[in-house]
Amino acid sequence: MSEATDAPRVLEARGISKRFPGVLANDKVGLVVHKGEIVCLLGENGAGKSTLMNVVYGLYHPDEGELLVNGKRVVFTSSADAIRAGIGMVHQHFQLVPVLTVAENVVLGHEIRKGPFLDLARARREVAALSKEYGLAVDPDARVEELSVGAQQRVELIKALYRNADILILDEPTAVLTPAEVDHFFGVVRSLVEAGKSVVFITHKLREVLAVADTVTVLRGGKVVGTADPKTATEESLASLMVGRDVVFEVPKGPAHPGHVILSVRELHVADDRGVPTVDGVHLEVRAGEILGVAGVEGNGQRELVEAVAGMRPPVRGHIQIEGHDIGGWSPRRVTQLGVGHVPEDRAKHGLVGTFSVADNLMLNRYNRRPFSRRLVFERAFIRDNAQRGVKEFDIRTPSVDTPAGSLSGGNQQKVVVARELSGDVKLLVVAQPTRGLDVGSVEFIHTQIIQLRDGGAAVLLVSAELDEILALSDRIAVIYRGRVAAVVPRPEATREGCGLLMAGAGEQAPAAPT
Repeated sequence: MSEATDAPRVLEARGISKRFPGVLANDKVGLVVHKGEIVCLLGENGAGKSTLMNVVYGLYHPDEGELLVNGKRVVFTSSADAIRAGIGMVHQHFQLVPVLTVAENVVLGHEIRKGPFLDLARARREVAALSKEYGLAVDPDARVEELSVGAQQRVELIKALYRNADILILDEPTAVLTPAEVDHFFGVVRSLVEAGKSVVFITHKLREVLAVADTVTVLRGGKVVGTADPKTATEESLASLMVGRDVVFEVPKGPAHPGHVILSVRELHVADDRGVPTVDGVHLEVRAGEILGVAGVEGNGQRELVEAVAGMRPPVRGHIQIEGHDIGGWSPRRVTQLGVGHVPEDRAKHGLVGTFSVADNLMLNRYNRRPFSRRLVFERAFIRDNAQRGVKEFDIRTPSVDTPAGSLSGGNQQKVVVARELSGDVKLLVVAQPTRGLDVGSVEFIHTQIIQLRDGGAAVLLVSAELDEILALSDRIAVIYRGRVAAVVPRPEATREGCGLLMAGAGEQAPAAPT
């Protein structure tokens, strides 16, 4: 917006402090949002961004400081209080019920009634009106489970608007969108601002910050370390402010020297938890010393492909061979013993045991082997030494190696998983969304580790919804659409635009064996 400082303040956080055991998450943080303004909140993992927004949304109560909405001091005891004050939050992981329609999801908890009955006809009309007013194209009668990720996000926005939100908090809103969907989303955000809404935008994608923000507030170590004007800032200057040092955006990567085939996937068919086919005749090969990137919008079979390769999901038919071993029906432990590291998409569900310590999580894939255990007895001294090395080498921000992993920030939980799976003699690394939710410094570090693993002769199967990440790391790129490989493209021939079109289905699907 222009002349943002002349507009009234709709949200103000003054001296917000929030403590958790062993951690000062917010240290006298201040934030100001004006009417019709987009404020981007930047910071490293564990910098306190989510904590601050959870305070604003009523999920946490601050230990110190105060909140003002439209100039009046407020005290929230729950998110319901924040919603009544005109604050809405769209979480990175959508809060939708898949089997319900769009209209039913939108009014859930705020139902329109006609006497004792739910007035769904009116609900549909109101959803359609909001959709039209703000350019959020969705069908009120569509079931959420049938919608694309981008459409589901629009449903979340309509939910907030239906509850009369004037201040919208958007947490990593573009994490699962295609490039075209990102462009459309930014158009939606601008239309919301033009209609008088105010937006707090949390993201790690610095290019997006420069494209959409009116002002930027940067947190580091729980404190505000500066603000920036996107008109004069650069990605490099924002990254330095976030991390406190210069950051390399494109990690140096020499040419690949592929060796023998490590992973061979042939005519693979896999179903999801409902028994619905999601991987439909995939052919892939990954060789020693190369990174094969799998690009695609989430929900096109990537998760099931990764889980089948890692031994977590049995194929319906087809073959998966790792160094000549047909692993169909193998357990994850047997697959791991072949030298396979697996960074799962859902770190909380499949990567960590949240109640276990950082030290125990760092040896979950090797707990039954020497030197971590001997004759069924844990070698606690070695486990602690291993954990302290991992914490240091992977810059895991934790009060102690004895801290429960579930109490760490999302980014630091991811570092625990990556540290564990990249350690040891890894012949094949299967990695899904390795840097989701990570700050630029952590992304730089993990990208460097993956490239070093490749240069050491390992094969890497990289699955990411981040097209920039696929383009930065891959030696070849396989684009997956509706469970089939639409194309396999050598990296020198791949473009952002071309891959984006293939991800959206604009290309002939080619299930033939990879080139």
